[in-house]
Amino acid sequence: MVDVLMGTGKGFFPLVSDVMEMARTKVHRKKRQVAILIIWMLLWEAGSESIQYSVLEESERGTFVANLTKDLGLGRGELAARGARVVFKGNRQHLQLDPQTHDLLLNEKLDREELCGSTEPCVLPFQVLLENPLQFFQAALRVRDINDHAPEFPAREMLLKISEITTPGKLFPLKMAQDLDAGSNSLQTYIISSNPHFHVLTRHRSDGRKFPELVLDKALDREEQPELRLTLTALDGGSPPRSGTTEIKILVLDINDNAPEFAQELYEAQIPENNSLGSLIITVSARDLDAGSFGEVSYALFQVDDINQPFEINAITGEIRLRKTLDFEEIQSYHVDIEATDGGGLSGKCSLVIKVLDVNDNAPQLTMSSLISPIPENLPEIIVAVFTVSDADSGQNQQVLCSIDDNLPFLLRPSVENFYTLVTEGALDRESQAEYNITITVTDLGTPRLKTQHNLTVTVSDVNDNAPAFNQSSYTLRVRENNSPALHIGSVSATDRDAGANAQVTYSLLLPPHDPHLPLASLVSINADNGQLFALRALDYEALQAFEFGVRAADRGSPALSSQALVRVLVVDANDNAPFVLYPLQNGSAPCTELVPRAAEAGYLVTKVVAVDGDSGQNAWLSYQLLKATEPGLFGVWAHNGEVRTARLLSERDAVKHRLLVLVKDNGEPPLSASVTLHVLLVDGFSQPYLPLPDVAAAEARADPLTVYLVIALASVSSLFLVSVLVFVAVRLCRRSRAASGGGCSVPEGPFAGHLVDVSGTGTLSHSYQYEVCLRGGSGTGEFKFLKPIIPNFPPQGTGKEMEENPTVRDSFLFS
Repeated sequence: MVDVLMGTGKGFFPLVSDVMEMARTKVHRKKRQVAILIIWMLLWEAGSESIQYSVLEESERGTFVANLTKDLGLGRGELAARGARVVFKGNRQHLQLDPQTHDLLLNEKLDREELCGSTEPCVLPFQVLLENPLQFFQAALRVRDINDHAPEFPAREMLLKISEITTPGKLFPLKMAQDLDAGSNSLQTYIISSNPHFHVLTRHRSDGRKFPELVLDKALDREEQPELRLTLTALDGGSPPRSGTTEIKILVLDINDNAPEFAQELYEAQIPENNSLGSLIITVSARDLDAGSFGEVSYALFQVDDINQPFEINAITGEIRLRKTLDFEEIQSYHVDIEATDGGGLSGKCSLVIKVLDVNDNAPQLTMSSLISPIPENLPEIIVAVFTVSDADSGQNQQVLCSIDDNLPFLLRPSVENFYTLVTEGALDRESQAEYNITITVTDLGTPRLKTQHNLTVTVSDVNDNAPAFNQSSYTLRVRENNSPALHIGSVSATDRDAGANAQVTYSLLLPPHDPHLPLASLVSINADNGQLFALRALDYEALQAFEFGVRAADRGSPALSSQALVRVLVVDANDNAPFVLYPLQNGSAPCTELVPRAAEAGYLVTKVVAVDGDSGQNAWLSYQLLKATEPGLFGVWAHNGEVRTARLLSERDAVKHRLLVLVKDNGEPPLSASVTLHVLLVDGFSQPYLPLPDVAAAEARADPLTVYLVIALASVSSLFLVSVLVFVAVRLCRRSRAASGGGCSVPEGPFAGHLVDVSGTGTLSHSYQYEVCLRGGSGTGEFKFLKPIIPNFPPQGTGKEMEENPTVRDSFLFS
């Protein structure tokens, strides 16, 4: 705990050792305690430098009191700039500062009697508080009395019973009048109406009040005048004076020799203020020497005020008891007059002074003068609050300790007199804690100890000290190609620990440093408020597979803070490209015809359909299917590589020409496909020099069979001779070339270069086959060339004998 001792002068020094001892005993409780002793010199200096103003009571609100700027020696406008405040005890605002001139004005009508009662002078201390920087000025406002109250007697008539044998000079105390005014305006004197028997004296009581005494000037005679009536007038000192009157009725009694006499003229008693009602205070006693009814004494309070009198007396026993609760803070002592009257009407009087003893029945009070909330973060030792503490009790019961919890980053510092400031211990961080609930505990040193707690809620205002932070350092977004423009492709998100405008984040795009020429503005856009990303146009996987860019998140604080994140956009392939057949070529001209010897066995490679797909992944996985054939079951297509092979041995019964329709299909969703038509011609051998297209040959055969046969025979002989010569020359050249370079025969590359490689079985043309050309002719005549494997990667299709007899029987041919 942070404890501060506050004293107010009287009874302060005897408590110093006790407080210090108490402070030492609390160290083991791990509380922070600071004992601040306010010495008399400080109080004397503060009092000597105070400024006192005065104002007449009942003055109108807004009455000018003082030029505060001039009196405090401040510059013009300094009071406004420094946040001047006027602070009275109890948080009452008797004065105010003019908002324009900052002159000190009366804030309300003041009633001196209500504020100070009979105390004179009536002085109301106050402080002028300057908040920035913190400074106090002591001042006081004296409320001057005006004569606004006339004296009043407690009753309109007084009754006196006086024996006719009473000697002149005898004094008879009378009930006094009350005047609420003070000073010269209070009650000053009493006068009585003109008469031959009495005059009146004005007496002073111990408490300063004035009461009348009737003096007998001339003896009374009951037989001459049994009753007298006099007018008693009370006058105050106002100008003009005010007065109050009462009538005195005097009954002249027959002979009663002795008046009652009290044992003491002055009784004194003490009573704690918290005594219960009905408790006995003191017993008074009077004696009358007469006998019979003239000696019987009854007691009464002489000056009875039913409203304010807290005591009552037993008329027979003289016991005085408490009938109303006492309050030391209101009245510290009472002066009571007691009258004892015998049966003959004679009376005696005494006085009783009752001192009220203070008990610790008032908890300390905390009055908040200034509270600053919110307070900015990152600044040390900021004044949060200014307040005063007080206790209405006296002595040790008035000493207080002021403390706060030790787990808070705040300190209590004593200031002038009973003022304290609550300051921050160091710089606060709003992001760690944005609000503090502070309990200020004020405890007095009375028995039992009483305490008061005041709760404050202090919020911390934000300073832009945190940059926005992305929830990821990088983002990967996937967008399927062929998207619609303005498609929402994803979002980035950054948060800022600050508050208000300092936490409002805006987003913008940044070009990647490694690719400053990326047309980012035409590819994507970002919503500056929420970080949503949009594709501005349709993306094409085949043109752009991926791209990167940066996103900047900046807050709206001053200065603005920012951070960056990397965004990578992956274009996901869509199945938007159908397979494209590279071989056989399908360009609208007569299709290539594959020649297959009738001696081919099952599994003989007829040709290979080569296709590609512009997509990727499974969208580019191609499969092949024989959709239609002239003779089903004679040929088959391998599903994974597009090779067209014979499904069984060929026979003489099989037709010469065959038409195959091959379907190439990808694995996309939905799948796309293409088809290619193949023409296969079954031949008995490769000696025929001329192989017309089936339709042309059939037409010529129908026209002239003999001519056709002769032409075929001649073409066969010529072709066989030509083939033999070419084979011989090719073998000789190949051997020389191998002997010279140690390699194999080189074959010039055809239109399908080595970049078409089937290494995965997807249907692309393999290095194992390299074709030169497929010659076509529209007239039925033309040439053909071998389709030769450079390095065959499959086993021979026939037996060894067949290979020797016809070494080229497994080679494919293109016929045009």
